[in-house]
Amino acid sequence: MTSTDYDTNGSLLIMTAGANGAIGSTMAVASLALGHRQHAETVSAGLTTWGKFPRVADPAQTTIAGWDTNSGTIVDAIRGHGVLSDTQWRPHENGLSHIEIRTAPMESAPLAEQVDVIQADIAHFKARHPHARPVMINLLPAARETGRTHGMASLEALLATPHIELPDLAYVLAALLSDVPVVNFSPNVIELPIICDEAARRGLPLAGRDGKTGQTYFKVVLASAFKARSLNVDGWYSLNILGNADGKNLMDPERARGKLQNKTNLLDDILEYPVGRRYGESSHKVHIDYYPPRGDAKEAWDVIDFTGIFGLPMSMRLNLQGRDSILAAPMAIDLACWTAALHHAGIGGPIADLGFYFKKPVGERAPITFQAQLAALDRLAQRIQAHPPL
Repeated sequence: MTSTDYDTNGSLLIMTAGANGAIGSTMAVASLALGHRQHAETVSAGLTTWGKFPRVADPAQTTIAGWDTNSGTIVDAIRGHGVLSDTQWRPHENGLSHIEIRTAPMESAPLAEQVDVIQADIAHFKARHPHARPVMINLLPAARETGRTHGMASLEALLATPHIELPDLAYVLAALLSDVPVVNFSPNVIELPIICDEAARRGLPLAGRDGKTGQTYFKVVLASAFKARSLNVDGWYSLNILGNADGKNLMDPERARGKLQNKTNLLDDILEYPVGRRYGESSHKVHIDYYPPRGDAKEAWDVIDFTGIFGLPMSMRLNLQGRDSILAAPMAIDLACWTAALHHAGIGGPIADLGFYFKKPVGERAPITFQAQLAALDRLAQRIQAHPPL
């Protein structure tokens, strides 16, 4: 199917890598709630795409499918993560029981074999929902970076690689080969040059990297405000504590490296100077600590030191008591709507103008400040709306 072969009733098929994770399972409940008049408003109020692309990408008409290494049901996952109370997910238990989650291919298998398995699953999901617009969302956890695949000259060479330590690549390759747009919500680097080129050649939107959900989102807002007011940021200390599986995974320094870099580099990019330059070293510190009592209720602390005229010091304290998956799940749904609408409009390749949603957006000349990111979203929506639905 091409992007113009789907019905214009706005139905979506979201295929999720890591579907039984905290974000994936929360997104599943949210998508079912959107389809019920009695519960829809509890979720729709938190979407930025609600009513934006009704005939092409309607979040109220979403089907979830996907993969996970956890062989339990999605209901088991919801209970285990404890993000939602029984009263929030039980009204949708029947719908949850019909969500098809397939076992992820073995990561030890050759990449080509993993891709074949995922492609077959994608074909199955699409056959079951032939008129829904498909989107792949990568919610896999942070992985150790190897860089071994970055110099691959072709998809064939990449597929011939006997062993890849980054399972995300199998899902991304399978999606591209199945003509399915990709959202990379994970901090893992999947935007290899050959993958970006292939997405552009096929007219498939590629959005990512590393969803900007809580502390980093507000950091962008505040840093943009400091820049606009010509206040010099002298230092910024950020601490995150969380007790979910993501927090535990990030206790491995090799897995946390990419996410910490994304969080740290972003500030200098916005301000256009290195924070701590007068000290001869960075005074922007970012820490992530696993603290089991918090569970999915992530807490973030920021201490910001800045100066005004005459170099006189001032400071700000920010304490965010957020909920990791509650912040992330609606963003994943929003991004599915954006990429489906972009695909319909024939806009493919890395989508830099979706930088509002990511810590490290892919594509050239991605907007950096909060103001520029909002303006880029408006321009992108205008491009989509200029392409009439069939």
